[in-house]
Formats: sequence, structure tokens, C-alpha cells
Amino acid sequence: MDIIQVWKPIEFNEELWQNTDCSSFYELEPSWIEKREEFKKNNSAEYEEFLNRLKRQHAIETGVIEKLYDISEGITQTFIKDGFIESLISHNDTNISSKQLLKYLKSHFDAMDFVFDVVKNNRPLTKSFILELHQLITQYQESTDAIDSSGNIVQTKLLKGEFKKLPNNPKRDDGTLFEYCPPIQVEAEIEKLLTIYDELESKKNIHPIKIAAWFHHAFTQIHSFQDGNGRMARLLASLILIKNQLFPLNISREEKSEYIQALEQADKQIPNDLVMFFCKIQRKNIENALNIKVTQNSLEGVAKILKEKLSAKTKQQQIEKEQKIQKNREQLFDSIYDMVGELQKELFEMIPKEEVEIFAKAQKPEEDNYYYYTHQIAEYAKENDYFFNRNLPRGWFKLTFDIQNTKKRYDIVISIHHFGYSNSVVAIGSFIEFIDEANTERVEQTLPIGIRPYTLSLEKEIHQESMEKIKVYLTDVIQIGLSIIVNEI
Repeated sequence: MDIIQVWKPIEFNEELWQNTDCSSFYELEPSWIEKREEFKKNNSAEYEEFLNRLKRQHAIETGVIEKLYDISEGITQTFIKDGFIESLISHNDTNISSKQLLKYLKSHFDAMDFVFDVVKNNRPLTKSFILELHQLITQYQESTDAIDSSGNIVQTKLLKGEFKKLPNNPKRDDGTLFEYCPPIQVEAEIEKLLTIYDELESKKNIHPIKIAAWFHHAFTQIHSFQDGNGRMARLLASLILIKNQLFPLNISREEKSEYIQALEQADKQIPNDLVMFFCKIQRKNIENALNIKVTQNSLEGVAKILKEKLSAKTKQQQIEKEQKIQKNREQLFDSIYDMVGELQKELFEMIPKEEVEIFAKAQKPEEDNYYYYTHQIAEYAKENDYFFNRNLPRGWFKLTFDIQNTKKRYDIVISIHHFGYSNSVVAIGSFIEFIDEANTERVEQTLPIGIRPYTLSLEKEIHQESMEKIKVYLTDVIQIGLSIIVNEI
């Protein structure tokens, strides 16, 4: 039998964790900070409801990941939107009784709500808090799986709010045994974990996403409880993130495999995938938050915002901000112009001109036909669930593939337009325009490429790392777009 020693005495290897990649988060961070201040200033009810939806999502998905229950995608979305209402559950929506499901969901929601409350009241992260949180998430769970002396899986009474008394080393189907921290050393390791965490927080030189990812991984290595360790690790990482004005660690069932693989890489002292996964979760939530429209319920509230926007100081700040955004937007367009040109040259070498003629064209925001494809961009934004502000500067690039002797052509269109209710975030999106003039009646059709937009903030100058990622994104767009064209011909 293979034995994998997961647990190692807890430490923080600063060189290892500092060298992890948070660049995908940094791309949106400046615009998120600005939007976050807007939410606070306006006491946004819409943002509070967004946070409640995140709490409900966490409550559902954390139990699905741990196989406490199954719940259908349809009722999942209904519960996230409307709350946990038992009468909405149909027979095939879950594999346990609706009453037990609601108990689990309530305990998970209460735990996340407790985490938000602890942050709000600036309560420290302590051993007693961890035990209290475990008691809360397991309040309706009476038993858990255990392995008896014969190696059989049996049900045993769950210890709530207490560290494990016996080893809890899981065995995979192939017989591999994963060994975590021995029970006798759990309390000392938890104390060491909290001491290191306090030191990291006080230093202020390590990004909170990296601290949260490290804490989560270290906690899973200790595996301090008889059951509920995964749920606890995600809650405690969420606390660290929320404390730093970020979002809870909400992992969907579709992301479970990526999540587990990243944790296993961290077990091997390769933490970059885990940090990048944490950044991906934050980025997804930031994109959703940027699409929250802040409204006012009173004339006084609206008048106050208007007055601030018209003030001389605010107006000057806005002018400076717009100049900075314009400069960075121009840099982005120039860089993508060069990238599209390079991709066109590569295609020239691979595709004979006698078969397909390839043309490239670009329209920047200040040029005549920048507004082309407005309807297609609006549809693309709708498909990807975000607000497209058509009143802000935008432009596009396209690679035309003219199929010789057929009067048919395909345009792979790359649009750069503003994303969400922020004037500092842009999206790079794509689709295909098909034009057929072979018959008397001209046919035009938009074909989806199926790639989500690439978003980034224009609050700061775009770094080379982001430019390299955009180049990879554009290459993927062209590759998938060409695959679609090949199957269409």
C-alpha cells in the first residue's frame, strides 16, 4: 500500500509563497478598490444582497464538494437568488431529505454569516474561534465515516467543536493512504499556524491572497477535526480574504477537480497553482461586483451624488482619471494591433493564398467606424452576463478569411469595449461574422466562438505580464475561430 505523508510541521516558506503569481488579480484590483469605495459610500443595498447571494452559494457548494449531499443545478440557482425555501425543492433535486438538506444549508450559511460578523467586529483568529466555528458547521451532522480495525468503513459519532482523538487518514480507491497530522500534535500545530498567521498579517508585505492560500493549505495538512476539515479550511481562508476587503472562497462543484489538483501540487511544495486558483475566484467575484448597478431610494441620495460629481475637485479628479484611462486604452489598442499583425503573418505562412485570402483591419475609438458590431457586442455581453456600456470609447480588430472561388468569407472579430458599471474596466471579446454572397440574397450570420471575455483595469499602466496573457488569449481566439470555420466549410 502506498502511503503519502501529507502533513509536514507547519512553517511559512516566504521565498516559495512570495514567488507565486497574483497578476490575474492585479489586473482588476485598482477598479475593484474604486468600486468598493462607491458601494461603501452609498450604503449599497444591491451590494449587500450580492454578498448574501455569495453566502448562500458558499453554503450550497461547500457541502456538495464534501459529498454531504447532491443538489441539482436548477434548485441551486433558485436558492442562491431567492433563499433556502423548502417548498421549492422537487423530488429529484437532492439525494437526501429536504429537511436534512435545509439543516445542512442553514448551518453552512450561519457559519459564513458568523465569519462576516467576526470580521466586522475585528475579532482575532484564535483556537477557541476555530472550535466554535466547527461546532456551528456541524450542528446538524451527527455522524461521519470512520475506518474500523478491519479496514471497513463504518459510521461513528461526530465530535463537534473538538479536535480529533484518532487518526483520520483517508484512503483512495487505489489503496493509497494519505497521512495527516497525528492527533497528539494537532493542538500544537494549530497554535503554530495561528502564530505564523499573526506574524504575516503584521508584516504587511505579503498579499492577503497568498496568506489565505497558505493558511488554507496548512490547515488541510493538519486535518485537525474528525470531519469538516475542507469546509473549515474554506471558511478560515474566506475570513482572511474578507478581512482584507475581498470575497469569500466560493468554489463550485465544477471547479472541484482543479481545486484538489492545486492543493496536491502545494503538498509537493509547488503552491503557484493554488494561489492562481484563489486569484481566479476573486477575479470572478470582482467581475460580478462590477456589474452591480448602484441605485438610490431617495431624492436626497441622488441629489447628493449629483452634487459631488459636479464639484470642482471631483471634476478635476475625473479629468485626470479619464486622461490616464485614455492613455492606457491607447496602449492596449496599439499592443493588440501589433499582436493581430503578428498572428496574421503566422497565418500567411501556414495557409496558401490560393485557397484563402487573409486581411486584417482595425478601428480605434476615435476612427470613423468604431461603432460597428454594436448589436453583436451587446449579444456577446448578454451571453456572458455583463453590462456593456456602449457610450464609452470602444473599437475592434478583425481578421477576414475570404474563401477563394466561393463568395464566402468569415471575419473573426475582436472587440475592445467597456465592462460593467465602471469606466475603467475593459473587456476583450470575440465572435465570427459569416457573409455568404454566393446566392442572389446576401446572408449574414454571427457565430459564437465560446470564449469568455478577458477583462482588465485601465486604472494603471498595463504590465508586460498582462500583455503576454492577452497574446495567449488572442491566439486561442484565432485557433478556436479557425476550427469553427474549418467545420463550417
